[in-house]
Amino acid sequence: MRILILGAGGIGGYIGARLLATGQADVSFLVRERRWQQLQQYGLQVESQFGNLSIAGPQTCKEIQQVFDVVILSCKAYDLPSAMEAIAPAVGQNTLLIPLLNGIAHLDVLDQRFGRSLVAGGVVQFSATLTADGRVLHLNDFHRVIVGARTAHSSPWFAELAALFALTPMEFHVKPAIEQEMWNKFVFLTTLAATTCSMRAAIGDILAFDGGRQFILSLLQECEQVAIASGQAPTSDDMQNYVRLLTTVDSVHTASMLRDLEGKQQTEADHIVGDMLRRAHAHKLASPQLELAWLHLQAASRRRARLAEAD
Repeated sequence: MRILILGAGGIGGYIGARLLATGQADVSFLVRERRWQQLQQYGLQVESQFGNLSIAGPQTCKEIQQVFDVVILSCKAYDLPSAMEAIAPAVGQNTLLIPLLNGIAHLDVLDQRFGRSLVAGGVVQFSATLTADGRVLHLNDFHRVIVGARTAHSSPWFAELAALFALTPMEFHVKPAIEQEMWNKFVFLTTLAATTCSMRAAIGDILAFDGGRQFILSLLQECEQVAIASGQAPTSDDMQNYVRLLTTVDSVHTASMLRDLEGKQQTEADHIVGDMLRRAHAHKLASPQLELAWLHLQAASRRRARLAEAD
């Protein structure tokens, strides 16, 4: 099984390193020039409480010369158009394409380009980031990947992937209702991103003041209503878990979008908060908190662009 991972950043680098550490995986990374240079010079370095990894000389390429069996997309949503062009030569008639992007808007785009039967669903449940010097830092005490087919046809590569991941410390699940899993994360992540980016603060900091809890729960309810209207309602157990995670008073949890915002980097705001709000409008749902969060993110993005031009 030939596996191509687009990107060797936080998510792609971490997953690829875990697979390569088994000694049983044929993994190649499609990367840009700067990352290619780092991997050539320092190898793939991972720091995690589940064990650090140092993979010398991982297979890397800057353009594709062959078809792969599995292609894992771990890019940011705003890089999807260029990512699709880059991976196109790697996608054959039996290739399993697994996008591990946040949100759900990318599914329609990938379906249109490659065909729905090839495009699986995927959910990453851990956080990892790439440092300036090229190290991958795993930030959680869990690392879970959930994938699944979105059509009646299920690729045989799912079983082989499951067997390969079983050799790693990671959790890997193949589930038939993968789009529901994606919607569940979409609801939670949109709430987390809209909340922490709007307030420029962690969950615990927001909860410390009057109105903080109500703001968070109002956003969560608005996102839940969009999911219900879309036929993808989270279960009551899911919602109780989200409430617990979003109302832990000493929580230092923030969305990665806030880190990007504070670092004056491009964000996935349109793909997450913007997309959720557009779906709310399509269903004629009142969403004042989402509208406020989206306004904040758009204004911040415009200011970042203006300051960049001034520099």
